[in-house]
Amino acid sequence: MRHLLGQVLGWVVRLWVLTWRVRVIAPRELRVASSGRVVAFWHGLQMGLLALERSRPVTALVSHSPDGELQSGVMTALGLTVVRGSSSRGGARGYRALLAALANGHDVAMAVDGPRGPRGVVKPGALGAAIHARAPLIPAAAWSRHAIVLGRSWDHFRIPLPFARVVLCLGAPIAPTRARSEPALVARAIDRCVARAKRRFALASRSPRSAA
Repeated sequence: MRHLLGQVLGWVVRLWVLTWRVRVIAPRELRVASSGRVVAFWHGLQMGLLALERSRPVTALVSHSPDGELQSGVMTALGLTVVRGSSSRGGARGYRALLAALANGHDVAMAVDGPRGPRGVVKPGALGAAIHARAPLIPAAAWSRHAIVLGRSWDHFRIPLPFARVVLCLGAPIAPTRARSEPALVARAIDRCVARAKRRFALASRSPRSAA
């Protein structure tokens, strides 16, 4: 029932996302990449990233919890491939599925500070998947000034309102070998994406002609 409810909710989210006015900031080299990539972001900001256009299949790891069953239904309705697993249950199986997805040219979407936080601290899972698959990591962030913030959730999940302006920022690819030797580099790159997305709104507020 939770999975079915998630699918219904997923179609609602699809319509919700279509109302947004989206601006994407991304480096040119992302447009010519041909292999699978790990798109790395912070928990709480992932809903805005649903507005990204997909040039290839995207796989996401979802936990085996009851909430994960709901999320699985939502993501399936949104056209994502879902694999189940977490650090506490089914982790090895989920990890192998992510590696297989990368080997098949899928992008893998992963909140790198989860599944339980703390916020803004990179956990080894995303780095491990990228390193083993020799896949680049793409730092990513989404921001909207007009959003509902779930303050009681540990990640302060942000839901951009219908018809909101949403800025999506993707950073330059980070080589897996460099991510392994400098784990903090990934965190700094994601933080820069968040800052750039926020700054776009600041620029728009100063100049009416600036499009966010």
